[in-house]
This record gives sequence, structure tokens and C-alpha cells, in this order.
Amino acid sequence: MLHLAVATNSETYERMGEPLADRGIEVGHVATSERAISLTESPFEEYDVGFVYPSRIMEGAVADAFLDIPWVNDREAILRSRNKADVLTRLGRADVPVPESVVVSNPADESELVAAYEALDPPVVIKPNSTTRGVGVTTAHDLDSFLGIADYLDLVHDYRATGDQSFLVQEYLPDATDYRAMVVDGDYVGAVERRLPDDERDRGRWKHNVHRGAVAEGVELPTDLRRLAERTADVLEIDYLGVDLLVSGDRAVVNETNARPTIDTATKYEDGFWDDLAALIRTTAR
Repeated sequence: MLHLAVATNSETYERMGEPLADRGIEVGHVATSERAISLTESPFEEYDVGFVYPSRIMEGAVADAFLDIPWVNDREAILRSRNKADVLTRLGRADVPVPESVVVSNPADESELVAAYEALDPPVVIKPNSTTRGVGVTTAHDLDSFLGIADYLDLVHDYRATGDQSFLVQEYLPDATDYRAMVVDGDYVGAVERRLPDDERDRGRWKHNVHRGAVAEGVELPTDLRRLAERTADVLEIDYLGVDLLVSGDRAVVNETNARPTIDTATKYEDGFWDDLAALIRTTAR
């Protein structure tokens, strides 16, 4: 029996226990946050391999040092995927379609901000470079509104303990269909379409994050979008990856990626998903 350390006890942990146990992998939770940990004596059991490096990098490094195991998606993979600007730059240089984007490093002069805004057609999307779940993402329809949002971000970034002092300015793709495609060890394994309920759209909401009230429904992606998701994982060299695709008209782009994606219900994946995931875990353990 292979012993797998999992650094989350949310839906992913709950859903993976039985399917992986059926495939000879015992799952255990490694709690790394919201607790006190001695730095001289390990509080953790022994494991053979880890599933996704902890989201809190500082505390995760302590667990990593004690456990001394390989990870499906190690620290580098997590940091790479979390940095949206890094992801978009790498993908763009590899000819993977991405939204037109500008990264702003605060504090930036007003002339730099104006140039970033005018590089794109309004409205523009503004998003912190390293947040998740749609936190802080908004739109600006005119220059004054954009500069006002930049002022607020500058106030936040002025707190020097803020690790990331950058944000993205992106083109807005109207009426885009939002997909999350999953890739395991280079192969597409399933996808969901994320959409807001009609009443929420009528209220003017437009973010499709599940944590913001969107509903995720399993879909069959066409071959070109499957290959796009696989190409993204290959370029980023991340074995277990959620790839967020926006499709507007005849154009499809990779909007973001997630190296710590939640495992959804099995009905939203291709047949053999758990076999593929178990094989990746075993390969990583070697």
C-alpha cells in the first residue's frame, strides 16, 4: 500500500479516499496551516508521496522538510501557476492563445497606468496577479475608473509585507463561455462549463468562479479545446492542472491555470480518471 500525504481536507480529500484505496493508495491528511508546529520534532506520519504542495508556501516548506517526499505538483509548479503573468508570458511565447494582457508593477507612474489602459480596448479587466477564486477581479469602462482602481491597489501594495505588488490589465471577452479543463500527466481527463444562473446575470454579475456562485456542469469538449488544455500543461510542465478556457465566437484563449484544482464528482471526468491519477501518483513516488 502506497501512503499519500494530502495537504487539504476539503472536497478533494473527501472524494479521493475510496477510489485511491481501491487502487492500493492510502490517503492521509497533512495539516500545515492554522496550527502550531514544532520545528524540532515532526508531528506528521511517514508518507511515500505527496499530493499537491501546500497552498501556504511558508508553512508548506516546514511540512516538506519533515516529510522529505516527492510531490504531485511541487512547490515550483504551485508558484508558477499562481503567477498569472508568468503563465500568460510562457504560453504566449509558445504560441498558445491567451488574452491580450499587460502586467503592472506597483508603484507605477500615472503615465505607465494610462499606457497600460490605452493598450487595450475598454472595458478592461483588472485582476491581482496571484489571487485565486476571482478575488479582486473587476472591470473598468473608462480611464478615470481604471485609475481609481489602480489607486486602491497602490494603497494595498503600499503595505510592504504584501508579497506580490503587481496586477494584470486584460482585454475583456464579452459573452465568453467559460470552461475548466483538467489534465493529468499530459492527458485531458474531463471538463466543466462554469456559468452563472440567469438571475445572477440579470443582476449584472459576470464572474464565473464556482466560489462566487457559478454552477459547474460536466461537458464534452471538442478536440481542439482538449488539445489546447494538454498543450498548456506541457508548456508549463505541470502534471496535474486545471486549465481555464474562454471561448468567444471563433476564438479560444487560456485565461488562467490552477495547479491545485479541486477534484470534482466522478461524473464530470472521462472514464479512467482515477486510474490515470493513481498512475501519476505512483510514478511521482518513484
